[in-house]
Amino acid sequence: MSETNRREYKQQVTDDLEKEVIAFLNYREGGVILIGVDKDGKVCGLDDVDKEQLKIKDRLKHNIQPSCMGLFDVIVEKNDGFDIIRIIVASGSEKPYYLKKKGMSEKGCYIRIGSSSEPMPVRMIEDLFAKRTRNSLSKMTPGRQDLTFEQLKIYYEAKGFLLNSKFASNLELLTPEGKFNYVAYLMADENGNSIKLAKYAGKDRVDLIENNEYGYCSLVKATKAVLDKLELENRTAAKITSKERLESRLWDAVALREAVVNAIVHNDYSKEIPPKFEIFSDRLEITSAGGLPEGMDEIEFFEGVSIPRNKEIMRIYKDLEMVESLGSGVPRILEAYSKESFVFMANFTRMIFFAVEPVFQDETKEKTKEKTKEKLLRILRENPNINQVKLAEQVGLSVGGVEWQLRKLKDNGLIRRVGANRGGYWEVLDKDKKNER
Repeated sequence: MSETNRREYKQQVTDDLEKEVIAFLNYREGGVILIGVDKDGKVCGLDDVDKEQLKIKDRLKHNIQPSCMGLFDVIVEKNDGFDIIRIIVASGSEKPYYLKKKGMSEKGCYIRIGSSSEPMPVRMIEDLFAKRTRNSLSKMTPGRQDLTFEQLKIYYEAKGFLLNSKFASNLELLTPEGKFNYVAYLMADENGNSIKLAKYAGKDRVDLIENNEYGYCSLVKATKAVLDKLELENRTAAKITSKERLESRLWDAVALREAVVNAIVHNDYSKEIPPKFEIFSDRLEITSAGGLPEGMDEIEFFEGVSIPRNKEIMRIYKDLEMVESLGSGVPRILEAYSKESFVFMANFTRMIFFAVEPVFQDETKEKTKEKTKEKLLRILRENPNINQVKLAEQVGLSVGGVEWQLRKLKDNGLIRRVGANRGGYWEVLDKDKKNER
């Protein structure tokens, strides 16, 4: 294959490598650089790929501004029996990117035009700088600065990395003023972020079975807790045919993991709204804050074009091997589910995965309804003056769900309202009183 607007070949690592990477960072679709392949697309290989891989990472880390950590992958792979290096570059959100030693000038900024990297005109540099994302998590200062990172250090040590005294700077957890930024807050041992996982007995949000929260801890720890919980929920479904017993999980395990991590890594935390996971009797819904990244359309999204919303979080998840490579998540999901599984809204993105068979059996739903009814009646007996907001908190339902449940209990003659809505109280009717009505 020949070079394109998103693909560049290099026989060896050259002095202009940073220029090519910068051009892809500034390009709206990013791109891929294959090293060990000549200009005609013929694979020739590299002698010491591990050494070259380390050199490339170091050069990109130190020679490009703003920081592009979390926006590139350097992968060693085999092709036709030869060792080559694939550099995957995402489109950055802090354009224009430039050579550190040349500064933000025509000699330092490049853009991909066709199959070549060209100097960026001054007018384009000025326009991109004016549009640069300023309210990124790396620049947001949280209210708390007394942060600790023991959990994060444990996860890094498990992967063979030791976080030294400069880890906050190396992982870009500091604002330009040297304070902990919002990424640091999310990664800290204690924070106010909490991911919710709800489980409903039916196809709507009325009968709540469970209402779990995973958070107030490092985002990495919360992510692993959500993955563990959904692994338990993703039971094996069996179908008996005349010839064999066919088994499959309720949801595709690979796609499910990619969807969970994608939702958490790309969530728009600047709105302080965490992702939400909801299990219904027929499906799983995953909702994250933020629509499509600026400059990306649905076609590019489904083709795996990567514009990380939170590059610092992406970088940490890649270090911990929780993300395989840039742009791999959506294509992996699409191997198991259709494009219709994605719903794009102005401020949210939702993934809907239908189960291969009902998540809950009918008797489970009925038992849940009975438990909810018994819990409501017990609370009303103990506290007849309780209002619907407090009742919703204690039962674990929405206020609308509680209203529906109370109406159903009244219709069945199990409770009645004595007095006005304000100042009145609930009366639980025993069998004798119920029969007198």
